[in-house]
Amino acid sequence: MDKYTGKKLDGRYEIRELIGVGGMANVYHCYDTIDAREVAIKILKDEFLDNEDFIRRFKNESKAIAVLNHPNIVRVYDVSFGDMIQYIVMEYIDGITLKEYIDMQGVLDWKETVHLTTQILKALQHAHENGIVHRDIKPHNIMLLQDGTIKVTDFGIARFSSTATRTMTEQAIGSVHYIAPEQARGEKTDGKTDIYSVGVMMYEMLTGTLPFDGDSAVSVALMQLQAKARRPREINPDIPEGLEEITIKAMQKNPDDRYHSALEMLSDIERFRLNPGIRFSYQYHNDKNRSRTSETPKKTKTVQPKDEDKSVPEDMVYDDDAPVRSPALSAIKGVIISAVIALLVFGGIALYNDYMDSLPVEVDVPDFVGMTVKEAQEASNGMFTFTQEYRYSAAIPVDTIIEQNPSGGSKKVQEGANIELVVNSADTEVVVPYVNTAIGTEEIVAHLEAVNLVPKILYVESEQTAMKVDSVYPPAGTTLKIGSVVYVFISKGITKQPVEMPSIKGYTAEEAIKMLADVGITDYTVEYDEYIEAGKDEVVRQNPLQGSMISPDYKVTIICSKGEHTDKTQTVLVDLPKDEKSEVHMTVLIDGAVDQDNSKDVIPAFSPTYTLKFKAKDDATVLILLDDERYREYTVKYDNGYVELLNAYPYTVKSAETDVPSEVVDVESETQTEYVPEEGDFESEETPAVDDGGIPEE
Repeated sequence: MDKYTGKKLDGRYEIRELIGVGGMANVYHCYDTIDAREVAIKILKDEFLDNEDFIRRFKNESKAIAVLNHPNIVRVYDVSFGDMIQYIVMEYIDGITLKEYIDMQGVLDWKETVHLTTQILKALQHAHENGIVHRDIKPHNIMLLQDGTIKVTDFGIARFSSTATRTMTEQAIGSVHYIAPEQARGEKTDGKTDIYSVGVMMYEMLTGTLPFDGDSAVSVALMQLQAKARRPREINPDIPEGLEEITIKAMQKNPDDRYHSALEMLSDIERFRLNPGIRFSYQYHNDKNRSRTSETPKKTKTVQPKDEDKSVPEDMVYDDDAPVRSPALSAIKGVIISAVIALLVFGGIALYNDYMDSLPVEVDVPDFVGMTVKEAQEASNGMFTFTQEYRYSAAIPVDTIIEQNPSGGSKKVQEGANIELVVNSADTEVVVPYVNTAIGTEEIVAHLEAVNLVPKILYVESEQTAMKVDSVYPPAGTTLKIGSVVYVFISKGITKQPVEMPSIKGYTAEEAIKMLADVGITDYTVEYDEYIEAGKDEVVRQNPLQGSMISPDYKVTIICSKGEHTDKTQTVLVDLPKDEKSEVHMTVLIDGAVDQDNSKDVIPAFSPTYTLKFKAKDDATVLILLDDERYREYTVKYDNGYVELLNAYPYTVKSAETDVPSEVVDVESETQTEYVPEEGDFESEETPAVDDGGIPEE
């Protein structure tokens, strides 16, 4: 069994089962006992605890997801980076990977492909807007829920776009079938790198095959760099042409030829969704620079005239391949050529006149500033096209046009001309400014608020001087939406050095407390587990686990046993109606549950006392039914086996010749009657606990 399964992390997370094994970490299905929810916990493998590169990647993942909040991205709830164990607590996803789904379906229809791709692109748009590039987009890292919802996971090699922009050339990270050419070469990676991977996934969903495959990772990487994939419609003719164009554009080897953002690609997919017959007719840089094959000149020769052929001019050049034509034929040819030229000239003039007549008229540029985009479109009545940029200003309402180019009334333009609009938007992106951490908290807060970011102060332990700014996160240069939170970490200084948690399991609570005090831990709580069989006050579990590096201020939980608390055999002597000679069915209920071992048919006259034995861990209530009628009710004490008759109910003898009921016990007077069994009462069934009258002896 895995060493973590069945354990409890930090006294909170119950680890139930191993659900995934990755290159650098294992993933477990767990239960959060504090928030009462299922979670997934990714734990870094032990062999990588000393590997700085893997630890960096593991921490990168937690940082990356922590700043993201999107319905299509798995959420992070908690992180822990100790010396002995490092883990990330994430949202638990009950589903399958997109890779598993593609393998099951073979080929996805274009509507399903569009539905899934749209969600992936929305997740990437959110990540890119927060300065995070995933760099390992592949169907293995996409979870698919039963309702069709997509969740992007595994940001293990993600990076912030303002930090290092290259991967190691000798180790292109990510799955080679999906990585972009620049990633395979170890060059700069950005959001367009993820776009390429999305294109490959679309190719795979639409065709059921990968664009490039080979016998080794190296051969596939070379294909990503050099080879041209078959057009998707060659494999699956049912793919709409517009969707094929979107897929091919996303997979262009030159990043400049791809979509520049997830939002741009989403825009084309939405246009296609609204009109599946659309054609985009994309042109790429490679199409414009194709070389042309030069023609080979014909072979000619120079002929000197003979004396008798005076009609041939000197040095006339003959073409060996040219046919010989008669003068009449040449004349006819001249007439035809002249006619054609005339036709082209007059036809061209007519076409030119038609073209000039069809040119749109020039109109003044209207002033759209202060309108919404919708109002501008209605006011222009389709006369112009608009492109939009976004900026934020607190001085005017959101969605209002701030500027336009060309400005209103500045010039005349043709109908159909494009006008650039700058729209006031709360989704405007801003760049986290560089701030000198030495200037003080108030100044840093002012810098961030000036660009419409929201500073949040957090106090952390740091080697920095106490109450000085330690760092800002996300770092300077990161692109965020206005209103995004930027964390300003203020140093508390180094308070106490961490200590190693000792192993206290098997010791008494008193001994364990002393062992904790010896290493400087004085904050603890003692809890008891009454169901674990161990010596009284013996430590059966501890939190945190042995070897964990913790602050001396950490509150340690000591879980002890209450002592041996096992099942005890309890005995109750039941007096049966001795005058009943007929068979009756006796039902025994212990704490409301039927005891099948003791429930049976009996003839009371033959055996007026029944010895009832059962096992219990606590005090128990015993109810006796005769033919489904209440007869006797007892309570039994666990500690000493004490039996008390609570109620005795009337019973009518079925075998009596008259309807006179048998002796009726005065319940009121007998309720307090106590029966304290002797030691031998629990060993033998021969000793009765009641007299002939059916009332327990005192």
